Amino acid sequence: MRLRNIPGADEIIAASPYCISSPEKLKGRWQSVFPDRQPLHLEIGMGKGRFLTSMALAHPDVNFLGMEKYSSVLLRAVQKMEDAPSDRIKLLCFPAEEIEQVFAEGEIDCIYLNFSDPWPKDRHAKRRLTSGAFLERYAHILHPEGRLEFKTDNVDLFRFSLEEIENSGAWKTDAVTFDLHNDAVLSEGNIMTEYEERFSGMGHPICKLICSRSFS
Repeated sequence: MRLRNIPGADEIIAASPYCISSPEKLKGRWQSVFPDRQPLHLEIGMGKGRFLTSMALAHPDVNFLGMEKYSSVLLRAVQKMEDAPSDRIKLLCFPAEEIEQVFAEGEIDCIYLNFSDPWPKDRHAKRRLTSGAFLERYAHILHPEGRLEFKTDNVDLFRFSLEEIENSGAWKTDAVTFDLHNDAVLSEGNIMTEYEERFSGMGHPICKLICSRSFS
């Protein structure tokens, strides 16, 4: 369960040098907030930030952005950043539904979706971060040669995501596994999130897909 109300969270985030307070003003020029111009990767729904901070350590040739909807969750990532500072990570508190307001066409090189809310009720399907509506938004901000990577332990959500990609007409699936940790190819270099470590420790297989824009 995500905490949504922590007293003082908004003030701490606003004062943090790692957080972007007015992300709309950086649309089309996100590279300006980093020391070097490098590929720009975005995690949507970054949670406490473990994945992002680990990725930054493993890939010094990439700039990273973490987007989180709730300030109380983003606060945990800010605290993690204070323990392990990096000038190649910036954070923003912003809803994914409005992602096109903060990123220009083709500005992002890679999008990560890790253990997103499955929204299991059918009437909430459009809220899933791999729904056709969201895929359309991602297609706009993703570089033509970019990719989207999605991990989950929820098989129903994973199958739904594969169907949405197939039906979109704008995406193609490049790699799929229903058991990431036993997949010799896709598990190479895999960095786990907090949820991934917990669920895999409980014996849940982790699903992963990689997809890219289709121009056929």
